Amino acid sequence: MVTIVGVRFRDAGKIYYFNPGDLKMAAGDGCIVETSRGVEFGKVVIPPRQVPENEVVQPLKQVLRGAERKDFERLEANRARAQEAFQIAVEKIQEHGLPMKLLEAEYTLDDSKLIFSFTAEGRVDFRELVKDLASIFRTRIELRQVGVRDEAKMLGGLGSCGRGLCCATFLGEFAPVSIKMAKEQNLSLNPSKISGVCGRLMCCLKFESQTYQDNERIFGKNCKGCVPAVVDEFYDEQENESDYYEDLLKEDSIKEVDYQMMLETAEIEKNTKQETRKPPRQRPKKKKRKPAGEQQTPSTKGEQDRGAKAADEKAPKKRRRPRRRKPKTRTENKGE
Repeated sequence: MVTIVGVRFRDAGKIYYFNPGDLKMAAGDGCIVETSRGVEFGKVVIPPRQVPENEVVQPLKQVLRGAERKDFERLEANRARAQEAFQIAVEKIQEHGLPMKLLEAEYTLDDSKLIFSFTAEGRVDFRELVKDLASIFRTRIELRQVGVRDEAKMLGGLGSCGRGLCCATFLGEFAPVSIKMAKEQNLSLNPSKISGVCGRLMCCLKFESQTYQDNERIFGKNCKGCVPAVVDEFYDEQENESDYYEDLLKEDSIKEVDYQMMLETAEIEKNTKQETRKPPRQRPKKKKRKPAGEQQTPSTKGEQDRGAKAADEKAPKKRRRPRRRKPKTRTENKGE
């Protein structure tokens, strides 16, 4: 067993374990720790406690000291300076014409590093930008590219439920979410209905999935042929059309929706079609047997055929009327 303390560096951020040593700390206290980015200010969210060694990533760094009043004052001053640095960096990005969106600027507590977070569709050559920023701020510059989920976590916002985004309020880490979870919860598989503001599948599908699995294990599945509990009135007819999601993949207007999610949806739709196309197994039809009195022998069949042929020869043939020809008209020349 190892004694640890859980420290968080931003609201709804990931919790990191540190060794408290002989320091007496409680949840909500500020502390100063050394990380890979430098000396930083953190907040204790898990008080000192014993955990198994397999849950700790070694080597476990130690808490330097508890936060003092001057640390809080310096933290506020660094936040004000970071706002000014953010505005200058945005202007420099426009001057260089770089295809990137700046999200946040942050100073470490000891002013040893200035970190800029940004998003971009691909790789960006920002070497000249770093040189300009380093000459202005006279400190070490770090540009960190993040994904669309991290962008939503930094900026915040409101979800489709009307509440704050889960990632920005309480969700510490991002967990993988699949389209199968939405299907198990009887949700509409339309991408615009199950995607968050980041364009990816909503995070709430993950931590609500376990509840649905427990209910299914206890109560079982719905009966076959029953109407699902949740039906999307607007998109139900469109989703029942053939090749709905395959056509959706070809549209250029839908770029914010997770591409992998639509691929999984199209694959599920394709598998269900193949299952429904299999015809039911039919038994071969049995030939009806005629009664013994009506059965014909080969000799009687031949006699009937010869009799029918003779009757056709005796029947009077119909005469065809001769075709009436039009009389030829001769034209006489008046001059002759």
